[in-house]
Amino acid sequence: MSLLAVGVSHRTAGVGLLERLAVSGDDHGKLLDELLRCEHVSEALLLSTCNRIEVYAVVEAFHGGLADVTSVLSRHSGVEVNGLCDHFYVHYAAAAVEHLFSVAAGLDSMVIGEAQILGQLRSAYATADEAGTVGKTLHELSQQALRVGKRVHSETGIDHAGASVVSEALSDAERVLGGLAGRTAVLVGAGSMGGLAAAHLRRAGIGEVVIANRTAVNGDRLAASLRAEGVRSRAVALSGLAAELPAADVLLACTGATDVVVGPGQFAGRPDRPLVVCDLGLPRDVDPIVQSLPGVTLVDLTSLQQRLADAPVALDSARAKQIVAEGVRDYLAGQRSAEVTPTVTALRRRAAEVVDAELLRLDSRLPDLDDSTRAELARTVRRVVDKLLHTPTVRVKELASAPGGAGYADALRELFGLDPQAPAVVSAPRNVTTEHGGGDR
Repeated sequence: MSLLAVGVSHRTAGVGLLERLAVSGDDHGKLLDELLRCEHVSEALLLSTCNRIEVYAVVEAFHGGLADVTSVLSRHSGVEVNGLCDHFYVHYAAAAVEHLFSVAAGLDSMVIGEAQILGQLRSAYATADEAGTVGKTLHELSQQALRVGKRVHSETGIDHAGASVVSEALSDAERVLGGLAGRTAVLVGAGSMGGLAAAHLRRAGIGEVVIANRTAVNGDRLAASLRAEGVRSRAVALSGLAAELPAADVLLACTGATDVVVGPGQFAGRPDRPLVVCDLGLPRDVDPIVQSLPGVTLVDLTSLQQRLADAPVALDSARAKQIVAEGVRDYLAGQRSAEVTPTVTALRRRAAEVVDAELLRLDSRLPDLDDSTRAELARTVRRVVDKLLHTPTVRVKELASAPGGAGYADALRELFGLDPQAPAVVSAPRNVTTEHGGGDR
């Protein structure tokens, strides 16, 4: 079983294709379930953000697993596999581990070093865990990726400016408007991106924020938090958006909707004055035709992708890459060491069986031994065996953790005549769920 990563991101595809592949909250669990029902997939995790869609899967074979994953993504997007192949990137085994750790560190983001990816990865893991598609391998991999990402953000200055897609979009708005201080902003969506946008607007000295959201309680909560920070803020129903646009200077939209929520009709009667519309939804929240309206400047993922494509990499990226490399090395060493553990356990169990058999023979040949002598002999024999096994078993774990150490478990089984099936039995999960073919981790 090996790790396979298949994805499409801002580096390989335009926003149009990313929109087709984007996975909404309602579809997330369905897609995970479909992946796990594939012949060659035993675990699956799906990471879908505004600039990437990636599947991490534990597969029995590379080609079979790749065919399974790409078929699922093709059916979901409605795009033929051949039409997706030129945009997919594929990583396998150690390369897949390195890619995920780089993603968690923010090194593969549109805005290098952005920290939001950590929360998105954590959410993706929680969703897969709840759906029952995460097993031992993806659990350990995800936790290590999160640790590596946290370490990069705490030990380097790669995110010192708090850069993100939201901050970059609002910086474009600042350039167009000559600053945001005292102006009026409308946020469409009160989720995590809306909260991040609200924080940036507050720091920019925004005069008023209006939150238009489908769910009233979420909009009210974000408005209340802004008022607590000293910013004039109120929440309105999404149906009331058009009434707020005449006074707006900035509109930022990022919802989980699958259809456009802001169209040209909502701008009717708006005075001919500057308005920056930031559309960070995937799929799009704003109909692109609004950029042809008088006074409207549209900032979307496509324009951000073009502007940031040649942006200089953060000075701390070299240190971040070093941390990623260290994380990959430690993770792979741990996996190699874990692979030999069942064999070591089987060897110790075989030794215990031999000791028990010999002590039983001793009882039958010397039935008159008193209990204290018999107990002391048993302790001595077990102590000798433990000492003989200690150094080779510790050493074989060390050797197995090094690159190229996969053969040491086989050598140990051959030298001591262990049953090839014994390690598998030792490491088999106690509980097996037939629905997903996974075990209790």
